[in-house]
Amino acid sequence: MKKVNEILNLNLISFEKKFSELLNNENTILKHVLKYILKTKGKKMRPMFVFLSAKIAGEINESTYRTAAMIELLHTATLVHDDVVDDSIQRRSFFSINALWKNKITVLVGDYLLAKGLLLSIENEDFELLKITSNAVKEMSEGELLQIEKARKLDITEAIYFEIIRSKTASLLASACSAGAYSTSKNPEVKETFRQFGENIGISFQIKDDLLDYGHQTTGKPSGGDIKEKKMTLPLIYTLQNAPASIKKEIIYIVKNENTNKLKVAQVMSYVQEYGGIAYAEKAMELYKNKALALLFTFPPSEARDAMEELVNFTINRKK
Repeated sequence: MKKVNEILNLNLISFEKKFSELLNNENTILKHVLKYILKTKGKKMRPMFVFLSAKIAGEINESTYRTAAMIELLHTATLVHDDVVDDSIQRRSFFSINALWKNKITVLVGDYLLAKGLLLSIENEDFELLKITSNAVKEMSEGELLQIEKARKLDITEAIYFEIIRSKTASLLASACSAGAYSTSKNPEVKETFRQFGENIGISFQIKDDLLDYGHQTTGKPSGGDIKEKKMTLPLIYTLQNAPASIKKEIIYIVKNENTNKLKVAQVMSYVQEYGGIAYAEKAMELYKNKALALLFTFPPSEARDAMEELVNFTINRKK
């Protein structure tokens, strides 16, 4: 991401310093866990979306840095909690927090990160930021609960799938873009455009994540993991809608009863390829990406806009 790095290099260096200082804590357990979190953090994708949205809408300021920190704290808190919910032992090829410190400490650390973010916005009277991010927390929780509810019966329709990923994944990216833009523009219309932009990218991003589970070995999670966890993603939903009744029955039985059998999981993945689930999901991913870019192109040409386009393409073309 050459353009992104050129434009945001100094901003991201400054952000890393500010974020590390923000997580400094003298509590022995917290100190060790937070240090581990900083060590294992990912590519800083969401702060990049915050800063680029802010640059397109105006001039980056201290409020923008607080926005990026708030989004990163919220994102990290949800990942920490998700690992408990999913009983995961790995995150980005590192041991998860709960694998090292068990569930009780993990939940409390997630709560701490969330509270830290809320206090950051309150102490600086960033009340619009607080509103945006609090709404994201609500939507992410609702999406997770809806997914759990529907996973028990495996009756997720395409419409429900999109509602789940809009809430679970896209809401946070929508918050990152809208809050970033608002931090420099204070313009409600600009904020809303960037919210829609982020939501469309978030949906496209999640479909890409679902596709990576069908065939790539460098995703950071085992191929076929969604099937093993009984997660009904778009490729599988489409396949169940379009496969012959006998194949549909077989797929449902495997997902419900044989989802830990590698050969059976591989058979389901083969059916998804054969009956068009992969191609359909790829088409949907491109559709939402193009919706996002159409919104982005309503803003005047600039280096920041070009960098945002590059970031969008990176998120969709990534291999893991």
